[in-house]
Amino acid sequence: MCGFAGFVGVGTEDDIRSMTACLVHRGPDDEAFHVDTADRVSLGFRRLIVLDPAAGRQPMACPEHGLVVVFNGEIYNHAELRRELEGLGCRFRSSHSDTEVLLHGYATWGKDLPLHLDGMFAFAIWDKPRRRVFCARDRFGEKPFYYAATPNLFAFGSEITALHAHSGFSDSPDPAAVQKFFAYGYVPAPRTIYRLVRKLEPGTTLTYDLDTQEVRHTRYWRFAIEAEGDAPADRIPALAEELRALLTSAVSRRMEADVPLGVFLSGGIDSTVILALAARARGPAGIDSFTIGFREPSYDEAAFARAAAAAIGSRHHERIVDIGDARAELPALLSRLDEPFADPSILPTHLLARFAREHVTVALSGDGSDELFAGYDPFGALAPAALYRRFVPGPLHRLLRVVAGKLPRDNRNMSFEYRVRRALRGVSQPPSLWNPVWLGLLAPEEFEACFENPLPPEILFEEAIQAWTQSASRDPVDRTLEFYTNFYLPEMILAKADRASMRASLESRAPFLDRNLVAFCQRLPHGYKMRGGQRKFLLKEAFRGLVPDSVLARRKKGFGIPLVDWLGALEHLRAAFVPAGMRPAYADARWRGFHGKTEDERLFLWGHICLAQIASRS
Repeated sequence: MCGFAGFVGVGTEDDIRSMTACLVHRGPDDEAFHVDTADRVSLGFRRLIVLDPAAGRQPMACPEHGLVVVFNGEIYNHAELRRELEGLGCRFRSSHSDTEVLLHGYATWGKDLPLHLDGMFAFAIWDKPRRRVFCARDRFGEKPFYYAATPNLFAFGSEITALHAHSGFSDSPDPAAVQKFFAYGYVPAPRTIYRLVRKLEPGTTLTYDLDTQEVRHTRYWRFAIEAEGDAPADRIPALAEELRALLTSAVSRRMEADVPLGVFLSGGIDSTVILALAARARGPAGIDSFTIGFREPSYDEAAFARAAAAAIGSRHHERIVDIGDARAELPALLSRLDEPFADPSILPTHLLARFAREHVTVALSGDGSDELFAGYDPFGALAPAALYRRFVPGPLHRLLRVVAGKLPRDNRNMSFEYRVRRALRGVSQPPSLWNPVWLGLLAPEEFEACFENPLPPEILFEEAIQAWTQSASRDPVDRTLEFYTNFYLPEMILAKADRASMRASLESRAPFLDRNLVAFCQRLPHGYKMRGGQRKFLLKEAFRGLVPDSVLARRKKGFGIPLVDWLGALEHLRAAFVPAGMRPAYADARWRGFHGKTEDERLFLWGHICLAQIASRS
């Protein structure tokens, strides 16, 4: 796990050093550069040593093929690929560096290299003989890749901050992207919050041609549900056994490291299953588990995590945080996000990562399970939403929203009042908009009041509409699985995990995103994911007996923070900031409603703070 930067075109060695210096938190252990003055190609690298300390330095060159690579991530099937490449005549210099596998793999398979990889990765390979830079990002976008192409400069890196450090590059916020942020809670790829910077989409390669200055993209993979038909009960035992074997293998692959490794533990099913499998592989006494708790009871999961750790026998570590931790940490954390995403759990996730980093360098997480196994509340709301939309007339719906808006504000985590308000704002929209509106910071009808030049809904939500209408599946559950996995997972969950962990110089790994396990989930009818009103049905069946029944029976809680209780103490972080294109009075009115306890716009206000902190660094 590391950070890299690079550019082709105008610039000096001072530029690549400045770009790379922005990434020291991603790689505190080493720094190195490759500068090709003849072709004006510069690469910089910061390393967090996890695998092959002696031979894994980057930028790594393959002189016999004229290649140089910078790579962030881990290739979990690198040992198998190494054996395959050696059988084809490749000669390796390192003993077990996954970086060197990329070089020989590219020399052998060319642009098809990503199809062979099981891992999390973002990399750039300078191919001098072909005068091109070949770049790729993993299937789910676990690792970030940003780039900007102007007439005299192609710049790229692990963070937007690195691009802005180049003396020949300047940029400004994109007003359309600001609106999309308030629509989704994140900026959907390939856009970023800036006009010129783009995200390489997950499952995509990029080739930059030095002679033509042309940028070409190829989508090599996208998550899509392949299953059709019923979910007969007699298949449950065999499928549960297959799932158990696949996740056991996935955890085992992700435990390879030359540094200490632990597990993030919430006490819910996802992290507890990962901990149980890690403990089975290494022995409970050889595994550390880590938990962050809160003093506000409805948000605190520390007792559940403590009980799960005790049942499994891990060496458990726990820390309680409060508003003082938030005040101290948030300005620096939010200002380094590069772009905003409206998930307040970035704070406890970072505090958890920093806490774990006191003991380990790598941590396994349960990320990806909710998206693959229908774990979120909206999956259970799809059928009621369809009935509601069918039988409740428009005037009555508007009345219900007014009544819900007058419910007393409840500050507890996922309170009834909060869920009712969010549900009603979604079901008033066409089904293609249910998911983004349930997650977003503003409802579609609020954009005209908020922005001076509001985008029409068909442009504002074009990514969600296109994904819904072009899905091969006609079932709303499968379409929602695809939405969460292709949008919410990379743009919110994995972006949060990467930023939160790498700010603490910690590598986070997600076994649920194993290539073979994901393929299994794509073929699995959703009747095994949601069954009899129970979400994550097959996952619970597969690990019944391995994890405590109390964990399997727990309702999903979510890793939130007491946001409503804390917002008043954090309001100064917005500093009267007005995002690009927003009407100045709109945010002030929302803050007044919050202080008057007449509104619950917690996500909008949090998004306002996030944008303000990012702008403060620009």
